[in-house]
Amino acid sequence: MRGVNAGPRPLGAGVSSKRSPFEPRLFRSPKMADLAFVVTVLAAFALVALVAKGVTKL
Repeated sequence: MRGVNAGPRPLGAGVSSKRSPFEPRLFRSPKMADLAFVVTVLAAFALVALVAKGVTKL
């Protein structure tokens, strides 16, 4: 029997389904996650470049 101060429960304890509802299906493959990360970083740098270009025109 677990006491009140038995320590942290393992992740997923008490969850009835085996798959988390927060786990996106698109990024199950590490390659897809890496590709999504690279695309996101490139988009962020492009956005920063556009903002910097607009600021210099002021």
